[in-house]
Amino acid sequence: MLTPEKQLEIIQRGAVEIISEKELLKKLQRSCRENVPLKVKAGFDPTAPDIHLGHAVLLEKMRQFQDLGHEVIFLIGDFTGMIGDPTGKSETRKPLSKDEALRNAETYKTQVFKILDLGKTSIRFNSEWLGKLDGLEIIRLGAMQTVARMLEREDFKKRYKNQQDISILEFYYPLFQAYDSVALKADVELGGTDQKFNLLMGRTMQRKLGMEEQVVLMMPLLEGLDGVNKMSKSLGNYIGIDEPAFEYIKGELTGMFKKVMSIPDSLIERYYELLSRISLEEFKSLQAGLKDKSIDPRDAKKKLAMEIVVRYHGSEEAENAGNKYHTVFEEKKISDEDSLPSVEIAHDSAPNATWLPLIMKDTGLAKGSSEAMRLIRQGGVKVNDATVTDPDTRLQHGEHIIKVGKRRFYKVIVK
Repeated sequence: MLTPEKQLEIIQRGAVEIISEKELLKKLQRSCRENVPLKVKAGFDPTAPDIHLGHAVLLEKMRQFQDLGHEVIFLIGDFTGMIGDPTGKSETRKPLSKDEALRNAETYKTQVFKILDLGKTSIRFNSEWLGKLDGLEIIRLGAMQTVARMLEREDFKKRYKNQQDISILEFYYPLFQAYDSVALKADVELGGTDQKFNLLMGRTMQRKLGMEEQVVLMMPLLEGLDGVNKMSKSLGNYIGIDEPAFEYIKGELTGMFKKVMSIPDSLIERYYELLSRISLEEFKSLQAGLKDKSIDPRDAKKKLAMEIVVRYHGSEEAENAGNKYHTVFEEKKISDEDSLPSVEIAHDSAPNATWLPLIMKDTGLAKGSSEAMRLIRQGGVKVNDATVTDPDTRLQHGEHIIKVGKRRFYKVIVK
């Protein structure tokens, strides 16, 4: 086992704040001395079943604790999920049904073990203890905090000021999350920076109940592919851990490898720090190389893309994705005709069935036939490597590779 000091150095990587590092070091020292692993908890409300690399930031930190020999508890908030976490919300959140919570929870379980070590992970559901609380026990929880303290939360404060509804049930959310730490006897709780109020509530409740307070470790919210906003599926700036290593959408090569390659150069270090499993020494070498320009940002992104795709899809898929990216985006060629999206058209299936602008519209190579005609007139469309300039072009029998711009392709088979 590594020394407590070395463990702390690894744990500090990427963390925004640890409350407190001194307490964490003491816990690590006791863990080493008594050969008892720390209990490290992170809670996830099963409100959205798809996990992306933004979620993976926290999961990777959990994996670090596992690799250091500590017990990780992946807590699924099936009980609290039926309330809905009010963090950052401007209005009362619609609660999940029991069936919805459990269905999403099962999807979570199949995804998180792409990151966490199944053999070293305890999966718990907070309905195990919260669902057993009687009315008097719930009242006692409510008595452990004041309304004034709750209104210190930024989101509650804003909603109260704007005269927007705040349900009493939402006030109970941080209390229930805090009670999770009591029930699990957590030594450490992980969460995003937006969870600070809830995480600290766990320390408060443990202290009031005569327990040793948990250490709170907060990880940053990862910026998405736009380089500005938090990674979010609703903003379309995300990389899902379940999405293919490579795929064609509307004739354009995309997928996990290509998306990692598209992150802004300014975020290379941040993505490495939060998502890569390279050692601290390798990370420091990367930082120095990027700073003195001895490392090309593109090469750094390729290495990161390969590491991430290998993790979720294996070496063979990563190698294929890397080769396709190189061919399409660096050599500016068609990657592999056999893997291109394709469509078959019967020559006489419908009026204008073989009219090129209509085919471009139907395959997603253009938003509409008018745009397709404009692209053709501008010389931006090739069929079998020959530039087409006549908008009235019809495709004849056989296979045709339609190329729009530099990176969008489609195979059309006319029968």
